[in-house]
Amino acid sequence: MLELAKEQIAMGQTAADKAAALRLLADRLVADGLVAQGYLQGLQDREAQGSTFLGQGIAIPHGTPQTRDLVYATGVRLLQFPDGVDWGDGQMVYLAIGIAARSDEHLRLLQLLTRALGETDLAEALRRASSAEALLKLLQGAPQELALDAQLVGLNLPVEDFDELAWRGARLLQRADCVDSGFAAVLQQVEPLPLGEGLWWLHSERQVRQPGLAFITPQQPLRYRDQPLNGLFCLASLGAAHQALLERLCEVLIEGRGQMLYQATSSRAVLEVLGGEAPADWPSARIVLANPHGLHARPAKVLAQLAKGFEGEIRVRLVDSAQPAVSVKSLSKLLSLGARRGQALELVAEPGIAADALPVLLAAIEQGLGEEVEPLPQSAEPVASVAAQVLQAPAAGSRVQGVGAAPGIASGPAHVCVEREFDYPLRGESCAEERQKLRQALATVHSELQTLVQRSDKAIGEIFVTHQEMLADPALTDDAEQRLAQGESAAAAWMAVIDAAARQQEALHDALLAERAADLRDIGRRVLAQLCGVHAQAEPEQPYVLVMTEVGPSDVARLDPNRVAGIVTAQGGATAHSAIVARALGIPAVVGAGAAILLLEAGTPLLLDGQRGVVSVAPPEDELQRALAERDAREQRLQAAWANRFEPAVTRDGHAVEVFANIGEGSGIAKVVEQGAEGVGLLRTELIFMAHTQAPDVATQEAEYRRVLDGLDGRPLVVRTLDVGGDKPLPYWPINAEENPFLGVRGIRLTLQRPHVMEDQLRALLRAADQRPLRIMFPMVGQVHEWREARAMVERLRAEIPVADLQLGIMVEVPSAALLAAQLAREVDFFSIGTNDLTQYTLAIDRGHPSLSAQADGLHPAVLSLIDMTVRAAHAHGKWVGVCGELAADPQAVPVLLGLDVDELSVSARSIAEVKALVRQADHQTARALAREALQQDSAAAVRALVERY
Repeated sequence: MLELAKEQIAMGQTAADKAAALRLLADRLVADGLVAQGYLQGLQDREAQGSTFLGQGIAIPHGTPQTRDLVYATGVRLLQFPDGVDWGDGQMVYLAIGIAARSDEHLRLLQLLTRALGETDLAEALRRASSAEALLKLLQGAPQELALDAQLVGLNLPVEDFDELAWRGARLLQRADCVDSGFAAVLQQVEPLPLGEGLWWLHSERQVRQPGLAFITPQQPLRYRDQPLNGLFCLASLGAAHQALLERLCEVLIEGRGQMLYQATSSRAVLEVLGGEAPADWPSARIVLANPHGLHARPAKVLAQLAKGFEGEIRVRLVDSAQPAVSVKSLSKLLSLGARRGQALELVAEPGIAADALPVLLAAIEQGLGEEVEPLPQSAEPVASVAAQVLQAPAAGSRVQGVGAAPGIASGPAHVCVEREFDYPLRGESCAEERQKLRQALATVHSELQTLVQRSDKAIGEIFVTHQEMLADPALTDDAEQRLAQGESAAAAWMAVIDAAARQQEALHDALLAERAADLRDIGRRVLAQLCGVHAQAEPEQPYVLVMTEVGPSDVARLDPNRVAGIVTAQGGATAHSAIVARALGIPAVVGAGAAILLLEAGTPLLLDGQRGVVSVAPPEDELQRALAERDAREQRLQAAWANRFEPAVTRDGHAVEVFANIGEGSGIAKVVEQGAEGVGLLRTELIFMAHTQAPDVATQEAEYRRVLDGLDGRPLVVRTLDVGGDKPLPYWPINAEENPFLGVRGIRLTLQRPHVMEDQLRALLRAADQRPLRIMFPMVGQVHEWREARAMVERLRAEIPVADLQLGIMVEVPSAALLAAQLAREVDFFSIGTNDLTQYTLAIDRGHPSLSAQADGLHPAVLSLIDMTVRAAHAHGKWVGVCGELAADPQAVPVLLGLDVDELSVSARSIAEVKALVRQADHQTARALAREALQQDSAAAVRALVERY
C-alpha cells in the first residue's frame, strides 16, 4: 500500500518544464530501486493520455499499465519545486509525487490526499514549505478526530477466544468505515498488551482510513495467556488522534475503575467512562432530506455556515447508516456522509445550545438550504420506512402507470424476483474446509458465466467476461484468504472483501468506477448464493412477465425472449440498464412502476403496454382480449414490414425519407444491411475507444472505419466524432470531477482541448473513405466557433488526404445549436438531431432520473419547435436534416417527424423495417397538418393523444 513518509521527499528541486520534472522523478525511482530503466517512457505516455495534475499545486505522475512490469517494488518519491513547473494549460505544480505501482494503488494515495486537497491555499503552502516534515504535515491535512461512539462498542458478545474477540473489534471498525477489510489480519500479527483487570489492548496503523477505537467484551469470562480476558480495546491508529483517550483510559485504570468498562451493560455507560461520542441524552431531532441531489456542496456549505453561528458542538448522522456522526460545522465531513434525497438525518447538539440551534438547522434543511425542493412527508423516520408501512400490492383490475421503455404488448403471470437475504455463519469450520468451499463456488460461478458468454450477444457477453475477470482478481482472493486464516467462514470472508472493494470504488465518485462497484456486488451475490446453496427462483412453465426492482447484468440470463414475455421494474427510467437490454432483445418493458409492484403475488396475471408505459393487474377478460388482438395485429404488421424491409421508405403521396441505422462498431455491419438499412446514420465512435486500454492509434481506427465502409458497399456512412466527457469518461483520460457532467467538458468541448486525439481520428476517417460517401458530424456543438474550429481541422487534413464524397455537419443536441440553426446552416452540409440530449437539455430533465424521466418526452412541443426551427433553417439553404435519437424509432413520433419534413431517420437495426413501413403507410400532406397542429399543443401527452386521433 502507498504511504507517505519524509524519507521519500526531496526538497528544493528545479526543472525547466514538465519533461525535465518527469526525468528527475524517473531517475529518483530508478536510483532507489523501485523501477527499471525505461519507466520514464511510461510516465511520458501517461501524461500524453491525460494530465496527472490533481489541483492545489500537486501532480501524481505514474506509469501506464504497459509499464507495470518495470516496477520492482511499490513506492512513491516526492519532489518539491518551489519555483513551480508548468504542467500544461498554465497549471503550476509545486509538488510532484512519482508513483511506482503494479496495480491501481495510486487510488489509495488519492484518498490519503483528499483532506489536503480540500484545504485553501495549499499550493502556496507547498511552495513555501522549508522541510520534509512540514511538507508531509501539509499533505496529511488537518488531524482527524478519533471515532468512538455507540456503534463501536460491543458488549457481552458470544465469542470463544481472544482471536474471535479481536475479529469482532476489527469488524466494528470496518463497519464504521475506519479501516479496510485487511485490518483484522493485521491485528493477528500484533502483540496484545495487557492493561490489567482483564482488559487488553491491540492497535495498528496499517489498513486505517480514519482513527477509531472499538471496545468489546465477551459474554462469558475467558482467559488468555493464563490471564483474565474481560474486555478488549482495538485501536485503528492514525496520528495522535487517540492521545487524549489514552490519557483518560490510564486515569481510569490507575484509579481502579476498569470494572466500570467490562461490567457495563450499555454502550452509553462505556462512553461516559471514556468520554466518547455525544452522550445519548444530548437533545436530538430527525428530518428527511428533500434536496433533489442530496447534501452536495452548495447546500452543505449553507448548513455548515449556519452551524458555525452557534458556540458549541453539533453533529449529524445518517439514521440508516453505520457511519459515525460528524460535525455539522465541517463541510468536508458533511460531504463524506453522501446523504441522498429521502434519507433521514439525525442532528444532536450540546444541551446548552440545542434549544436554539436545532430549530434553526431543521428549518433550513426543510426549506432546501438555498435550493428549491419538492417537499417530502414530515416524519421522524426515513421515507423508506414510512412507505413500507403504507405500500400495498396493486389491486386486481387496477392500472399502474410507469415509463414505456420498450414497445410492444405482453401478458403472462408475474414472476416476482426480489433480492434475497442470505443467512450464513460468521465463523468457519476450519480454514482448509472454508477455502475449499470458496474455491468451488468461484469455479462454479466462473463456469456459469462462461455459459452466459456463449449464449449472449457480443454486447451483453462482454458484461460477463468482465465478471469473469473480476472473479479471477488475485487481490480479492488474497484478501479473502487472509480472512479465512482468521477463522471466518467462506461466505463472511467473501462478502466482507466484496463490500470493502465496492465501497472503495464508490467512494471515488467516478461514473465508470461506480459501475464497476455495481458489477462487484453483482458477482459477490452470485458467489454468495453458491456458498449458501440458494438457487434462483424457478421460472413459470409458460411465458411470464419478469417483475424486479431493476434488471442487473446477471439477470440478463433470464431474459430469453422465448420465456420472458415482458419486463416490469420498480425503478429506473427509459435509459436505465433494464430498458436498454429489453429494447435490444425486443422484449416489451415498462420501468419505474413503483415499489408496490414488487408486492404482487407470484402468478398474478399482468398485461403491459411497453409503448404507453401501462401495466394492468389481473385485467378483465375483454380488456385482455382487445390488447392481445392489438398485439397480434402489430406482429402481423411487423412480419409484413420485415418482408418489405429492402423497399424504400416512400409515403403514399410520393415523399421519400431515408432510413439509416445507428451502430456502435463495425463487426455487425452485414447484419445491419440485411435488416434493410440504407446507410449508417450514426456510428458511435466512442465505443471503439472504450474497447481499448489506451487511445487507439490511427491505423487501428482506420481499420475499424474501413470495415464499416466495406460492409456498406457504397451506402453513406455518418460518423459522430468521439463523444466522451464527464458523464461517460474514458478510463485512460482522467477528467476533473464535475458537479454536473452533462453540462461540463464533453463532446466537441473535450476533443478541441485535445486536438491531437481529434486529428488522429479525422485522419483515420479520411484515409478509410477512399471514394465512398463519408459524412462526419461533431457532437455537442453549442457555439459557432466550435464548429468552425472543427471544420478547419478537417479542411487542413483534407488537403493532405483528398476525399471525393465528404460532407461535414453537426449534431443538434444543445438548444443553442437549434436557435443558431439559421447561422449554422450557411456553413454546414447537414444537421443530425440527437433528440435524447436535446430533450433533456430543453426540458431540464435528466433522462435517467428515476422519477422525472417519464416527462423527458421528445414529443414535447418545445422540443418539436426546436426540430422545426432546425429543419426550416437547413432547407432554406438546401441542406438535409436527420434525426438519430430514440424519437426516430417511436411509432407515434414517426408521422410527426415526417410532417416536420425531416429527411432521414436513423434508428437501431431492429427498428428499421418497422420505421420504413410506418413511412409507407403515411400521407406526407396529412403528416404536415399533424405536425403543425402538434406544435400548438401544450404537452407531450397532448401531442401523443393527437397522434392517436389522426
